[in-house]
Amino acid sequence: MDQRLTQVFKDAISLKASDISFLPAGDSYQVKFCVAGIFQKYQVMDASTISQWISFLKYQAEMALSEKRRPQLGALRYELEQKQYFLRLSTVGDFLNRESLVIRIIYPSQKIAQGCFFAEQWDRLNQACHKRGLILFAGPMGNGKTTTMYSLAKNLTEKQVMCIEDPIEIYEPDFLQIQVNDKAEMTYAALLKVALRHHPDVFIIGEIRDNQTAKIAINAALSGHLVLSTVHAASCYGVWQRMENLGISAFELRQTLQLVSYQRLIPTTMNKSMLLFDILTGDEMAEKKACQQMTRKWGEHLDICVKNGWITPKNRQNFAEG
Repeated sequence: MDQRLTQVFKDAISLKASDISFLPAGDSYQVKFCVAGIFQKYQVMDASTISQWISFLKYQAEMALSEKRRPQLGALRYELEQKQYFLRLSTVGDFLNRESLVIRIIYPSQKIAQGCFFAEQWDRLNQACHKRGLILFAGPMGNGKTTTMYSLAKNLTEKQVMCIEDPIEIYEPDFLQIQVNDKAEMTYAALLKVALRHHPDVFIIGEIRDNQTAKIAINAALSGHLVLSTVHAASCYGVWQRMENLGISAFELRQTLQLVSYQRLIPTTMNKSMLLFDILTGDEMAEKKACQQMTRKWGEHLDICVKNGWITPKNRQNFAEG
């Protein structure tokens, strides 16, 4: 690998960036890092160099080198300083046939509890995973929802865990992992139906994105499984509304929804980012599902972070609404 490209990965990983973007800009390319959900400029580089890097990475990820216009997805393992990282690649060409590339970096499993502002929040999530029912995770892309789910599931050492994702983000040899492939008719819904016959104790569903997937997740929770999944929503309260929009009734949610967690990686004064959670039980959601954006506890926790010097007042304001 080109030493300059290796340096890009080193710098991104040192910042705990979730994504590296190579985006065409005139006659050159902008290289950007996404850190704690915020894109920041890294370098401007010549187009010929970036094109070579994109071709090299596509080859490594077994993507079609000749296809530069249509969207492609790929994945590969990357080793740096004796640590393994999983990279998800996404390419697409613009109307001028200039190819862009976004690389999602999946970091090795780590003790997330040490990366939380408040250990009791992690303890609460951990305790919830020793019960049955549906636990849903929300938050912007790149804020570690999948890592959270995997870390919680890894603590369930005596349970059989099955993961259905699009694509598999974290390789975990102790779990049974199945990847969605729509072209082969291996949709979330189809795979969930088959997966139930394997009698897992725990399901990890990469994302609930349609009515069919939502219904099967609800049925799995009703039948005694622990189901962990993500939902696109801007807050805990938004999760309830999102599930109703997907055709799940309030009665079904009351029967199955054990806990909802919204999470953000917040930049600290120690030059790193840490996790803050907003957590509600299913009963709390049913009572107050439409009253506000974030809970009172979210604001209180942000105030404590400022008081202790962990975050700046500016970031307290930036993350006040999640």
